[in-house]
Amino acid sequence: MDRDAQWRVIEQQRRAVADVLDDLAPHEWELPSLCAGWRIRDVAAHIALAPQPPGPVDMVRAGLRARGRFHRLNHDVSVRYADAGQDLVAEIRAHAASRKLPVVTNYRNILYDIMVHGQDIAIPTGRQIDLPIEAAATAATRVWTMGWPFWAKHRLTGFRLIATDADWVVGTGDEVRGRIADLLLLTTGRSVVLPRLSGDGVGKLWMRLSYRNLVRGCAGRVDGARHVMRRCAADSPL
Repeated sequence: MDRDAQWRVIEQQRRAVADVLDDLAPHEWELPSLCAGWRIRDVAAHIALAPQPPGPVDMVRAGLRARGRFHRLNHDVSVRYADAGQDLVAEIRAHAASRKLPVVTNYRNILYDIMVHGQDIAIPTGRQIDLPIEAAATAATRVWTMGWPFWAKHRLTGFRLIATDADWVVGTGDEVRGRIADLLLLTTGRSVVLPRLSGDGVGKLWMRLSYRNLVRGCAGRVDGARHVMRRCAADSPL
């Protein structure tokens, strides 16, 4: 897809997200999205901010608060904006056709960003946003080849991903088949699509992703226990 075609899909997806958000009940805005630690409201704020990014001074301040950690910065900026009482639906619609970009990204990244984040909102709320097949394949190729922040090639080493509705194949190893929209979500770390995939490699993929989630969970519990122990030691009268 050329640049203009990708921008047209970006606009269409932004409008589709706004339609879904407009249909949500108040409590649904607070539901967890597919992004760990992000509410539906936070993802909506992230989408609204993409074509109207904070200025350099605000970003420097946010970066200092996040101690230079990009994911933390991205999360915190979105959460603060989500809680500021903005009309996020109106903002997404108003800027749907905007081609303004944050300085740290480009339109290729915005394409997969809006498509994936739209699903982050739609799937947990039981809504549907269709992804154009060619655009989803373009976005999946971008994610597969870019490395950070998804490291898809590394995480999915040993698997051959084959789209059942598009001419798209990557990787080598045990076969994992699915719609290109689901493979896009898989490459960006959304394991919610696993039940919709098929092929000899699906069982092994389940095991790998389950193990990684278990390791992360155990690491979190260990860190939490250490924190509690430090607090107890600090509070001890001895």
